[in-house]
Amino acid sequence: MADEQTAEIEHPGLGRLARNAAFFSIATGLSRVLGLAREVVAASYFGVTGAMSAFTIAFQVPNLVRALFADSALQGAFVPVFTELLERGERREAFRVASSLFFLIALVLGAITAGFIVFAGPVMSPFFGKSPALADLTVALSQLMFPIVVMLALSGLVVGMLNSFDHFTVPALAPVAWNLVIIGALVGLTPAFPADDQIYAYAIGVLAGTLVQFLLPLPWLRGRDGRLTFSLDWRNENVLRVLKLMLPVTVALGMINISLLISSGVGTLVSEQTPAAIDKAFRIYQLPQGIFSISIATILFPTLARLATRGDPDGVRRTMANGVRQICLLLIPSAVLMVVLAEPITRLVYERGAFDGEATDLVTTAMVWWSISLPFQGVSLLFSRTFFSLQRTWATTTLAAANMVVNVVVSLALYRPFGIAGVVLGTVAGTLVMTIAQGWLLRGELGGIELAHTLAAGLRMLLAAAALGAVAYLAWFELDQLLGRGIGAQIVSVGVAVASGVAVYGACVWALGVPEARQIRAMLPGGRR
Repeated sequence: MADEQTAEIEHPGLGRLARNAAFFSIATGLSRVLGLAREVVAASYFGVTGAMSAFTIAFQVPNLVRALFADSALQGAFVPVFTELLERGERREAFRVASSLFFLIALVLGAITAGFIVFAGPVMSPFFGKSPALADLTVALSQLMFPIVVMLALSGLVVGMLNSFDHFTVPALAPVAWNLVIIGALVGLTPAFPADDQIYAYAIGVLAGTLVQFLLPLPWLRGRDGRLTFSLDWRNENVLRVLKLMLPVTVALGMINISLLISSGVGTLVSEQTPAAIDKAFRIYQLPQGIFSISIATILFPTLARLATRGDPDGVRRTMANGVRQICLLLIPSAVLMVVLAEPITRLVYERGAFDGEATDLVTTAMVWWSISLPFQGVSLLFSRTFFSLQRTWATTTLAAANMVVNVVVSLALYRPFGIAGVVLGTVAGTLVMTIAQGWLLRGELGGIELAHTLAAGLRMLLAAAALGAVAYLAWFELDQLLGRGIGAQIVSVGVAVASGVAVYGACVWALGVPEARQIRAMLPGGRR
């Protein structure tokens, strides 16, 4: 109890943040589970075929543009400015800025969307230059899905506004609707298409689901003493501030996402199945990433922005460092589970229908190597949000360039000798370099990042995770031998392995006195707030 009281004193508002994080994690967890269910349904129809790889690359291009203008880019620039105006009591000006950005984004991205649809052929066809049929399919799918860019960018603005008001639940639930619509489209529309065109059902589902995701949070802006109005005052100084802050973030995210797109291109040099296999592994990887690190970073971001606005670097440092340790507490065991149970998890989630044993081997290999970067990716996300809260967005641009160079060089160097593992290792290496460099820069910005405290806690987490890995693997192996490979048996063997490993991990971090374990306990039902 003394540790909990000390943590509350050192981190003001911890109880409120813990409750918000718990609610957001539940909503995000539901979304991620449904996202995995979506991938299971898609895998049963399309496996890791060439058509699935064409869809993966076709989706990555609008997803790249979305990353440039929505999510971290837009929210990273917009939330600190919007929060600062709210803190100063200038609510009318805050909504005026939001309205101007809303319509400016709609006009600019609408024009980009129209231009891409016209010129999609020369942009997309080189990805499958040796297969004209797959090249044509990639072009058509990208043209169909590109309008999601406008909707996702506008949705990102609305979500940023709601997060600034500490409203997180509905924005976290909007992706639930997105996944449900896509699953419905896959089940309902796929049989209606000819065999060679069934992948279009997936693309139609993405388009319809994105529309629902955009519309769903809008009603929750009511009652905020302001509303979106038709305004296009792009000369407004605060609008210009947001745009100036967006520029380096956009450049940085552009380089990161271009490097991922290049990795997919390198993957096609290994085989037509490689991009789809990497993507399937990445979907499992995103489950703990979304439930834990994205939840914590999203909840802490407005608080970090408020502390930075008040000129409280010590508060920023304490809040960020505590968040880093919470992310490590949750993602280190997740990474170990992904390593020791990679094959049974892949088999349980995907292996049915068109997804065969060969596909399981490919996805398992990718997932094992992805797992190395899991804690680093979570920490990097929070580091990035910290830079955004300090309105030092240019700081991440050079690091993103280094990330891209490392990713591309390592992928090109390793794909021939190591195949799919070499392609994934390029992304892993880029993530490690970026995370370490971000921490080094923030150490100078904030007068430290509580590195010694974090390393000491991390070492205890690693010891506990080693016990988790041993227990989880032994539990799965014995049950797998005893029960066999039926679907029910696999659910039992994997479920018991995960549960027993998590129980051992929880007991170990508690016994080793990791303070963040007590903070997580406070978020659970019946836990001390």
